[in-house]
Amino acid sequence: MFSVLFPGQGSQNVGMAKEFYENFSYVKKYFSYADEILNKKLSKIILDGSKEELDKTENTQPAIFLTSYSIFKVIENETEFNLKNAKFYAGHSLGEYSALCCSDAITFEETINLLNFRGKAMQNAVPNNEGGMIAVLGKEIIEIEKIIRENYKAFICYVANDNSNGQLVISGKISSLNLFIEELKKRNIKFVKLQVSAPFHCPLMKKATDEMKSKILNVNIKNPTVNIVSNVTALPQNNAKTIKNLLIEQIEKPVRWRESVNNMIGNGVNKFLEVGPGKVLSGLIKRIDRNVKLNQVNNLLDLKNITND
Repeated sequence: MFSVLFPGQGSQNVGMAKEFYENFSYVKKYFSYADEILNKKLSKIILDGSKEELDKTENTQPAIFLTSYSIFKVIENETEFNLKNAKFYAGHSLGEYSALCCSDAITFEETINLLNFRGKAMQNAVPNNEGGMIAVLGKEIIEIEKIIRENYKAFICYVANDNSNGQLVISGKISSLNLFIEELKKRNIKFVKLQVSAPFHCPLMKKATDEMKSKILNVNIKNPTVNIVSNVTALPQNNAKTIKNLLIEQIEKPVRWRESVNNMIGNGVNKFLEVGPGKVLSGLIKRIDRNVKLNQVNNLLDLKNITND
């Protein structure tokens, strides 16, 4: 039994999907259609733009979706691997939108428009250089939450991503994060500052939630053809109304990826297929459970291999 996974921000690279773009005419059409919908050359940013331009959140989010969707369609059209036989689809943050589109819950046009708007809203929710994120390594969520709770008078930080065993991402204002880092240093806890310009998935994103709410409520979302594991609940969802509400909540709520993966495994999933740029999600799953099988499709060789899976 398998699940299909869609990556989120951080998996992007210039040139992603280039092999698929050059080899399949319908992928070119998706890229052209995205440019037309957004009224900007997203295809150029993806295929041969600068890393700086691609890493802007307002470009990254629709770009990763476009890449993931294109690869999904190539698998669907060019192999005998039946993606609809998956037990679940799941995506990390913006990847949840890719999952919903690929499960026929939201149209391509609505998805890319939503992510374009979402990227801008999240980028602008906090003034530049006032918020950030750090990855905390080698510790479990209970210990880190305890540090945050015990120091709430000194600094306010939030668990933004519970990614895997021993990998958490914390969001907050820079002033609070700096104090939190001092606390980590005292305890010899490893951390890495992330190259992001906003504190995603925490209450500091309230402005983005307010802006996205009406957009999401006005989108026509249907029940997905494959159950979607929600970032907010870490549980499968198949009701369109519930999914809408969870997408609104998702902007401020932490991404419960470790729990999502464990819940899928607990429901009989023993294989995961990562569809989109990079191998970030596969790397996280290795830390969660080494016994499951992992496949990725982000080039033509991967595509050839999947047919024999």
